[in-house]
Amino acid sequence: MNKQVVACASGDGIGPEIMTAVQRVLEAVGAPLEWRYVELGQLAYENGNSSGITPEAWQAIRETKVLLKAPLTTPQGGGYKSVNVTLRKSLGLYANVRPCVAYAPFVTTKHPKLDMVIIRENEEDLYAGIEHKQTDDVVQCLKLISRPGCEKIVRYAFEYARKNNRSKVTCMTKDNIMKLTDGLFRQVFEEISLEYLDIQTEHMIIDIGAARIADTPERFDVIVTSNLYGDIISDIAAQIAGSVGLAGSANIGEHGALFEAIHGSAPDIAGQDCANPSGLLQAAVQMLVHLNLPDTATLVHNAWLKTLEDGIHTQDIFRAETSCECVGTQAFADAVIARLGQVPILLPSACYAEASEQEAVVPAPPALPRPKATKDLVGVDVFLHWRGSCPEELALRLQKLGSARLKLVMLTNRGVKVWPDGLPETFCTDHWRCRFIAKGTKLICHGDVLALLAGIDMASFDFIKTENLYEFDGIPGFALAQGQ
Repeated sequence: MNKQVVACASGDGIGPEIMTAVQRVLEAVGAPLEWRYVELGQLAYENGNSSGITPEAWQAIRETKVLLKAPLTTPQGGGYKSVNVTLRKSLGLYANVRPCVAYAPFVTTKHPKLDMVIIRENEEDLYAGIEHKQTDDVVQCLKLISRPGCEKIVRYAFEYARKNNRSKVTCMTKDNIMKLTDGLFRQVFEEISLEYLDIQTEHMIIDIGAARIADTPERFDVIVTSNLYGDIISDIAAQIAGSVGLAGSANIGEHGALFEAIHGSAPDIAGQDCANPSGLLQAAVQMLVHLNLPDTATLVHNAWLKTLEDGIHTQDIFRAETSCECVGTQAFADAVIARLGQVPILLPSACYAEASEQEAVVPAPPALPRPKATKDLVGVDVFLHWRGSCPEELALRLQKLGSARLKLVMLTNRGVKVWPDGLPETFCTDHWRCRFIAKGTKLICHGDVLALLAGIDMASFDFIKTENLYEFDGIPGFALAQGQ
């Protein structure tokens, strides 16, 4: 069998140790892989690459289209980008797939029936990293959600469920508060769910959803959600399953894939031969499946399950009542190698099937583009850095500007309406949103907004940002304030 070239990053902290352990297992099983080592993480940062990725690494990853990566360290402080986020976004790895499974009674857990897969959108949301300091007191982070991004991840979740014989997909959002951004995610979920009537669906608000993952995780099968929520709940699920050290992660896109453990580089235990390589080994199993090497993936996964079942555990999961022997990183790898060809007795065994050429590719593309809506400019939100504390005073001064086409209708502070009819108890900072709506005629133009801003500037106000207010096919494309 021809060897498949895979880019490999040994990582920082415990990374080199667990990567060595995993590669030893893959070599012992005869996986037809050829490693192409790339420089990512701490050394790349120190050599002047602010992204933590060398140009040579970019080239190798793009050529091989597959990367197995150990945990990396991002230096503290400004100016350093997260390698993980950069790789996922730059390479279009839009789907993060994290299986979370309990291995009771061999790994201690309060939830022995836990068996779920969390599919997290990887490119958008608050992880766009668009942040600004706008006033002395206020910073902002923009939450960006797109319809194409929602369509890709939701369709991927349903395709994953169907191909892996999963019966239910749960969508988690906070659309009761973020009605436009999270509202779009839920809307797309409900639209696409109509194409998969063989799969049960449900929607859950993220806060109660996270609570139920922690309390009754057996009720979930496949969960699809946005970037930040997925990051949080996947760690919750992995931890209550037994240990974050047991979980692997796949990042899938149309042009490549990245496989990694979900835990960090743990520099406090680096070099001590005590780290658990299981998370990276499980990521390697996902990689083998992605490379359409199902027999190899089955052998590795079952040998690992048999090792857990035999009580051969690293210190993070060792318990006197459930474990037989506490071993180090390399000894754990030895135990897995010794069990290649064996299957677990009590734990469900793994069995991966070869995929057809069509099944091996990323799921079907999103639906065809929707017709463009009629987009009308009906107002503008102007954000001011104003150190006053009286909303009525600010409103009076803005009303005196005498804008011909725009009328001040509302002031908010941190999203709470403070004028008109605000409450004196509301705490205000130096960051004010001033909403102007077209008066007389429904529509305005950019020139009207510029004229308003010129007047605000002449009145010596410091405007720091504007957001145009549009209607799309007559439906407002902007949220009301809290208190309206």
